[in-house]
Amino acid sequence: MLIRFHWLQSELSNCICKSLLRAKQLHALLLRTHLLEDPFYATKLVRLYAANNDIHSAYQVFDESSTRSVYLWNSIIRAYAQSSRFDSAISLFRTMFGADISPDNYTYACVIRACCDNFDFGMLRLVHGAAVASGFGMDPICCSALVAAYSKLGFVNDAHRVFNGIAAPDLVLWNSLISGYVCSGSWEIGMRMFNWMRHVGGKPDGFTLAGLLGGITDSSMMSIGQGLHGLSLKSGLDSDSHVGSLLVSMYSRCKCMASAYSVFFSIFQPDLVTWSALIAGYSMSGEYEKALFYFRKLNKGNKKPDSVLIASALAAIAQAANIGPGYEIHGYVIRHGFESDVKVSSALVDMYSKCGFLHLGTRVFRIMPERNIVSYNSIISGLGLHGCASESFKMFDEMLAKGLMPDEATFCALLCACCHAGLVKDGREIFHRMKDEFHIMAMPEHYVYMVKLLGSAGHLEEAYKLVQSLSEPVDKAILGALLSCCNSSGNSKMAENVAQQLFESNPDDNAYSVMLSNIYAGDGRWDEAKNLRDRITGGQRKMPGLSWTEGSFC
Repeated sequence: MLIRFHWLQSELSNCICKSLLRAKQLHALLLRTHLLEDPFYATKLVRLYAANNDIHSAYQVFDESSTRSVYLWNSIIRAYAQSSRFDSAISLFRTMFGADISPDNYTYACVIRACCDNFDFGMLRLVHGAAVASGFGMDPICCSALVAAYSKLGFVNDAHRVFNGIAAPDLVLWNSLISGYVCSGSWEIGMRMFNWMRHVGGKPDGFTLAGLLGGITDSSMMSIGQGLHGLSLKSGLDSDSHVGSLLVSMYSRCKCMASAYSVFFSIFQPDLVTWSALIAGYSMSGEYEKALFYFRKLNKGNKKPDSVLIASALAAIAQAANIGPGYEIHGYVIRHGFESDVKVSSALVDMYSKCGFLHLGTRVFRIMPERNIVSYNSIISGLGLHGCASESFKMFDEMLAKGLMPDEATFCALLCACCHAGLVKDGREIFHRMKDEFHIMAMPEHYVYMVKLLGSAGHLEEAYKLVQSLSEPVDKAILGALLSCCNSSGNSKMAENVAQQLFESNPDDNAYSVMLSNIYAGDGRWDEAKNLRDRITGGQRKMPGLSWTEGSFC
């Protein structure tokens, strides 16, 4: 009998019994031997059922247990939380208070994580209060869960208050707080916390660098990203595949593809996330051929592209407007069963539309088993690009009828459709509905389309007033659109005012000076046009063109 007990303990403790059938066999054996009355075995069995996603059987074991230890309570609460049944997990936690046994620090940590995963800030505050009242307010396990939960929900100040109450915070706590500040947009504070951690003797690990690298979003922060890269090399963390993947993503976002490729090449076995970062980076940088080259290279290797990678490759094809590789990837999608994936299907709609094959994009959209806001944005944008504004509006109405809420991209697509069709009245209505009915704040892209729409239709004064109503500094894309409309209308006076605003905010950008020079030339103001051109070129004349074609002796 003793040998059998040891065998049972080994079976339940190790990872031998992963299958549900094995779990039920062990359950039957425990029932026959009456060992299930022991909370130790009941706890192990609950965890085993939970690992096999059989929550019903896990609760049955818990419910039939005559003696319930704190470990058994923790196991069933965790089982419900991990299966995203948060209300049941909280209900069990409340029931536990009425039982003979009190929650411990692991109970609170589990419920805190459940509140975070359920985005339930109110319940998180209540559980935090209960933990303090139970004497766990300074417990490292509870505090670590609280810092992580408050940070993930965006309440970084609350996370910092909990953090400050801990005498000797460990690396996990530092990482949670740093990541929380970065994710909430307070990257500078996150960086200061990182420097303070190193000042007090903390050594960063891969998760520390991951939290910081995610906050480097553009080339203006490149020097900091390179510093973190150097730190990863000194600390030996560059060999960590997760850190390597984030470095590739960081350099790709900053459009520094030489560095992104260098990091990628140094990784022994890059995973799909790393491949995706490289391919997406080449696509965003306009190097579409390289994006497709590495997509094919990945496909020929042992790893197979997932839906994210396929969507990235299709985005590159859409920008390059090269339908040939698009057909190939569509065939791959069908052969490998990706046509039901909403990301892939939406990318196919976008690719076909931008490559000039709207009918194929529409056909893919119509046979999609599932459609989300991205799918509708793709088809609305495609119809608008091809001048089918009325069809775009119908798709918008269909989307609303299905209960989908539009986003910023939806209204960009609609305003673009109005621009292509010259529908000023509809454009005004859509612009006002976006703000008044759907409470979406207008982005620079929306103003660019409105300026183009009004300016192209001869309402240049209205476009000018719209731009002047914006708070300073006005985005250069908006001013550039207005300057282009001034050029088309030949309004040199307004062009000078707009150009002056552009020169003040973008002194090194000569594209606007060239545009203003062309406006002067079109208005017959040749001296001013020449002075502006000389300022750009420094007074140097262009070298005359030379022909390399040799004359015939015949």
